[in-house]
Amino acid sequence: MLTNLKDSLLAMLVIGIIIIIVVPLSTMFLDVLLIVNIGLALMILLKALFVETPMQFSSFPSLLLIVTLFRLSLNISSTRLILGDNGNAGHVIETFGNFVISGNPVVGLIIFLIIVVIQFVVITKGAERVSEVAARFTLDAMPGKQMSIDADLSAGLIDDKQAKKRREEIQSQADFYGSMDGASKFVKGDAIAGIIITLINLIGGIVIGLVMGKQSFADVVNIYTLATVGDGLVSQLPALLISVSSGIILTRSASKNTLNDEIIGQLTSQYVVLFISGATLLLLTFIPGLPKIPLIILGTFLLGLGYKTYDGKAKKASMAEVRPAKKAVETYDLADHIFTDPIIVEFGYNLVALVDRNQGGKLLDRLLMIRRQMAVEWGIMVPKIRVKDNSALMPSVYHIKINGIVAAQGEILTSHYMAIQSDDVPGELEGIETMEPAFGMPATWIEESQIEKAEMQGYTVIDAISVMATHISEVIRSHGHELLGRQEVKTLVEALEKRYPALVEDSIPDLVTLGTLQKVLCNLLEEGIKIKNLPAILEILADYAPSVMDITELTEKVRQGLKREICEKFSYNNRLDLLLLEPNLEQRFAETLVQDASSGALLNPQEIQMFTRKAVEEYNQAVDQGYNPVLVTAPLLRRHLRDLLSQSGELIDVMSVTEIVNSYELNSVGSISI
Repeated sequence: MLTNLKDSLLAMLVIGIIIIIVVPLSTMFLDVLLIVNIGLALMILLKALFVETPMQFSSFPSLLLIVTLFRLSLNISSTRLILGDNGNAGHVIETFGNFVISGNPVVGLIIFLIIVVIQFVVITKGAERVSEVAARFTLDAMPGKQMSIDADLSAGLIDDKQAKKRREEIQSQADFYGSMDGASKFVKGDAIAGIIITLINLIGGIVIGLVMGKQSFADVVNIYTLATVGDGLVSQLPALLISVSSGIILTRSASKNTLNDEIIGQLTSQYVVLFISGATLLLLTFIPGLPKIPLIILGTFLLGLGYKTYDGKAKKASMAEVRPAKKAVETYDLADHIFTDPIIVEFGYNLVALVDRNQGGKLLDRLLMIRRQMAVEWGIMVPKIRVKDNSALMPSVYHIKINGIVAAQGEILTSHYMAIQSDDVPGELEGIETMEPAFGMPATWIEESQIEKAEMQGYTVIDAISVMATHISEVIRSHGHELLGRQEVKTLVEALEKRYPALVEDSIPDLVTLGTLQKVLCNLLEEGIKIKNLPAILEILADYAPSVMDITELTEKVRQGLKREICEKFSYNNRLDLLLLEPNLEQRFAETLVQDASSGALLNPQEIQMFTRKAVEEYNQAVDQGYNPVLVTAPLLRRHLRDLLSQSGELIDVMSVTEIVNSYELNSVGSISI
């Protein structure tokens, strides 16, 4: 019952506000509602001051509409009482009127008009403009932010849940600022309505008092000016608080502190500013006519505050200098110089800021995310990545070494952003033309001022740290088979044993040795097959390893057991686009392989060259037509054809007919013959 009442409370309040507009209120009830209105406005202002981000007060636009409607309903009720009861609208309005007028209706009316002008021209107008600009920039920036999330997701920097959360945050921000743009019109309309209602109360009251009440002009002016000013002030004061709240919310930037902490901390953080301000105020005491006591008090206070800030920083610096250094223990391990780190990222001195956490560098955090992503997506235990500077490199160049050999390199402009273009991107950008290092796409290094222009033209804009992290991720992925040693495989088996103890106990090492498992896993990774389904791989090896000694043949058996994963890798919309060998050519391959099984030679060099050229032509033609082709052949030939194409430098995937799942649609996109 209480839950249902709580859920219906807002609906009941809105209906109550509508009733207030129609039903006359007593002066006592109106007094209570006016105090509630002031208290509510004060609560909203304090909430706006203490939130850390605008999204912590996401209900503000809707609340603004309800509060505005409530205030206007009170205006209508007070107008009914002022005009219908000879200016008597309750004690709250009378008290506010007496406080402002102070016995002089003209002065009181002028002060009230000044308050209205401040409310309408300064606060409301400014908040309205800020809301328009914030809404426009937030909506314009949405495509770029979405692409940035997609880039981080594809690079493995975030997972699906994090990407979904960030997309929801972007959508919430867009909805919030769009709603605020419309809600600010309510504040503006409320200010205009307040001015009109005030004029109606004053003019209508004077007319009613003179015509119907038969009162003197002086009495009428005193009575209705008091009531009008009191009513207007009671109305405009909460409206002013709400307008200020709106301005604070819209101008608030994301921060971990409240507005109070930020302003005080930033104003008092520089002792030089405090010293100069205090000294300037003290110098003003020498100007004749200026009040000296306030200047001396405030100037002395600022000088004292400046000295306190200076003294605090000096003590911190001295403590850092005199802090006893930890006794250095000299260690020298020859192993540090004998063994090569599996993965090393070396960089020039311009890239130190990307690594050093003290300078805001985030590369180390990204490398940790890359290792985690490789484990989650591929099932690979990536060794720790060593990062070090190399003075022999050009300042903006980095090298990625795998087992001590440079596997890839790139160049990063830390103060720029990389705009990656696609085939349908119109126009050109001013910047430094380059190539995206991970995938070799044409790109341009641009300055921060051009980001918005680039995103509006359809470019994908990535910051420097993401460019480098993506390149490292792709290099690790393509060299995974070189990084998976027996130690890493042992770690995988130990983790597998915790979940599948019977499988591991029965298989390793009696049926499958650690070395055999490591070689098969490396073969799979070399051809881009994920080893995340390690239980299935070990099950298959346990079945065939006792009778099959050849690692290549064992790998083919595992591939057949993983045919669903393989078909998923090469399929598109449940369709496999297949390149086929002409039957006579496939028969020649098979006969040659049988005749010369020891060397594995399939054809003579001229025929091999013709075959490779024809395969590339058919493959490129299928790609140009929008297909995702994969060469399919007999199980006996699959590995040999793959090695043949790989040795020729052609990256064409090859699968056997036994790896095709029946549920997939088969589409022949080319035939290879010589």
